[in-house]
Amino acid sequence: MIQSVTRFAPLEGQLRPAWAEIDLGAVRHNAAVLAAEVRPARLCAVVKAAGYGHGAPEVAGAALEGGADWLAVALVEEGRELRAAGVDAPVLVLSEPAPSAMDEVVELSLTPTLYTPAGLDAIRSAVRASRISQPFSVHVKVDTGMHRVGAPPPEAVALALEVDASPELDLGGFWTHFAVSDELADPYTSEQVDCFQQALGVLAAGGVRPALRHAANSGGAIWHPDSRFDMVRCGIALYGLSPGADGTSRHPVPLLKPAMALKARVSFVKTVPAGERLSYGLRYRLARDSVVATVPLGYADGVTRSLSATGGMVLIGGQRVPIAGAVTMDQILVDCGPDSGVAVGDEVVLLGRQGTEEITAWEWAGRTGSIAYEVVCGISGRVPRSYLDP
Repeated sequence: MIQSVTRFAPLEGQLRPAWAEIDLGAVRHNAAVLAAEVRPARLCAVVKAAGYGHGAPEVAGAALEGGADWLAVALVEEGRELRAAGVDAPVLVLSEPAPSAMDEVVELSLTPTLYTPAGLDAIRSAVRASRISQPFSVHVKVDTGMHRVGAPPPEAVALALEVDASPELDLGGFWTHFAVSDELADPYTSEQVDCFQQALGVLAAGGVRPALRHAANSGGAIWHPDSRFDMVRCGIALYGLSPGADGTSRHPVPLLKPAMALKARVSFVKTVPAGERLSYGLRYRLARDSVVATVPLGYADGVTRSLSATGGMVLIGGQRVPIAGAVTMDQILVDCGPDSGVAVGDEVVLLGRQGTEEITAWEWAGRTGSIAYEVVCGISGRVPRSYLDP
């Protein structure tokens, strides 16, 4: 028998009983764990994509309080949001901004990544136009083998040397990014580290040592100590999740606390006879009379539609119960079993813990052929965020 539980009142102004609960205490804790793990390297908290769906300004504040020194975003617009929220910490833009964006980069004191001559020309022009008195800090990215963005090593070194020779600019950093740091059996990360060190050696031979050398993402930071250099950039680990599905029990992941829970309250309950089929396509057939609950979250909210075909579960009353039939745009159905005591208003946990049970983002990802990153980033903006800040 599933026991009824209601533990959350709606947010102010919220009409639909569904929300993502973000634990800023967990973010603060995770930043402290990561900062201690990588010391003396600095911690850069990656808060792109709305803080991986958690909320960028809120996460940024908690991460800085926990021990991060830097923040990183993907877009100038994301940096603008942080500055508008009063965040004054250094903010690295991870991809080279468009030339038309460089004036705003300078105005907002963001730190751009460069990897093309056009980007270098654009930032120099923007700095000259701003008439700032101090050299403006930039980071140069070298492609050591992921082949997404970044300059090949010889070109990156040449670009860094040109930055160093530019009176308007300061070479604040030189960096790269890993492709398989979550796969410890793959030697490619070590090959990337070697490539990066060779490029640094060429720079040093030219008399240049960037203030910050950085290569490690979350997987590199926690599992490849030789990749930490002067700073690490942690995204997924900051949110309490393992960089890889097979690393959930590997140190220091068990010390981290997941920061997001996805919750709702039962909006409708009915008893449905055995043999009836449920939801679009009518592919879920009840084997016995059962209490079926409607939960007001669907694929427009980030509840992946394929969960219903791969054994997706939710928690009600501290017990796992299956998603019954196709996930629809705004709602799911849950098969609570016969004689269930579930009632309208009971709390439903789609991601997170209830009692002794827990559904993790990696569980979702495993059922849907995805990764935990996509799960948390996929919780849509129409789901209100409720912040816990102990």
